[in-house]
Amino acid sequence: MDPKGPDGPGATPVTCALCGTSAGGGSPPATWLCSVENGRRRYFCEACARTHIRAVEGRLDSGLW
Repeated sequence: MDPKGPDGPGATPVTCALCGTSAGGGSPPATWLCSVENGRRRYFCEACARTHIRAVEGRLDSGLW
């Protein structure tokens, strides 16, 4: 296993771009949403994704939510 891989000890924890909730590991849970905005990956926890599902499906940038 790569120590700097997505789940290795040197991995950066993934946090929700809206509320700051931490995923607790290097990889986001399967229930989290990933959005690419301006070339950057942004992750949103399940609660934030559910709250803003219409904006997500409408492909609005998260800054407009």
